[in-house]
Amino acid sequence: INWLIFFFLFSGLIGRSWAMVFAAGGFKVKLYDIAQQQLTSALENIRNQMKELEKSGFLKGALSAEQQLALISVCTDLKAAVEGATFIQECTPEDLELKKKIFSQLDLIVDDNVILSSSTSCLLPSKLFTGLKHVKQCIVSHPVNPPYFVPLVEIVPHPEADPSTTERTYALMKKIGQSPVKLNREIKGFVLNRLQYAVISEAWRLVDEGIISPTDLDLVMSDGLGMRYAFIGPLETMHLNAEGVSNYCERYAEGMKVVLNTFGPVPEFSGETVQKVNQALSEKIPVVPKVLDARRKWRDECLTGLAKLKAQMKSD
Repeated sequence: INWLIFFFLFSGLIGRSWAMVFAAGGFKVKLYDIAQQQLTSALENIRNQMKELEKSGFLKGALSAEQQLALISVCTDLKAAVEGATFIQECTPEDLELKKKIFSQLDLIVDDNVILSSSTSCLLPSKLFTGLKHVKQCIVSHPVNPPYFVPLVEIVPHPEADPSTTERTYALMKKIGQSPVKLNREIKGFVLNRLQYAVISEAWRLVDEGIISPTDLDLVMSDGLGMRYAFIGPLETMHLNAEGVSNYCERYAEGMKVVLNTFGPVPEFSGETVQKVNQALSEKIPVVPKVLDARRKWRDECLTGLAKLKAQMKSD
């Protein structure tokens, strides 16, 4: 065990999930929060999840649930929490001022070897870290929710970050079984959300214009596009749907441009369409905590099964 991983938690799902991922990789994890009660409930939640995963055969890593739990400790004192850490993953809400405050506090107490990493899904590294003494050690490691079941991590360095910060973070993510990708420079929304928002935007327009119902729209993805995208990306899809990408562009570029030119403006995501989509989804999954939690659990089980299938197919 050669890394000490330390998290800001604030009892969030992402913080708990990250802790489980690192412990599964055999690393010591220290969870930090200002409230002891949050830490107690987080540990309890992690214990229950790990035991359940172990029982169902879906626990990650070579260690047992008890061995992994033994790697996780908690702390309400910032200085004590940071001591000995080589990688710090911040998991607070998407609030720029809050995150900046935390990183400025960390900046005063960390040494020149620790990596300061944020889980932010949308805040640019240049907004988060500029002005810090340890800016060369600052990076965004954006996971997909929940990171325990979805392995992608977008690594986005601060413009002044040392290349070794990116390399060390990338190597660590690989070591704990995640699928890291490096962004060569920062961009609003990073890559995952830019792709996601492009899909949401067109989905919204198609429902808004009465072309298709919300339920059928989701089916187009879950039983159509998503089937392929679970294993290969859009660029490989192009490659395989013709005799390579060059051939695909020769055949389909004009048709694609014709269709793309009919796309409307960015939707407002308000008004009647919100009610229409909300009604359709609420009929399927009522907005009741118990029902939503059950559906999320089902989603996570599906993701776990899919992850297992993908690992098996890779080894075949």
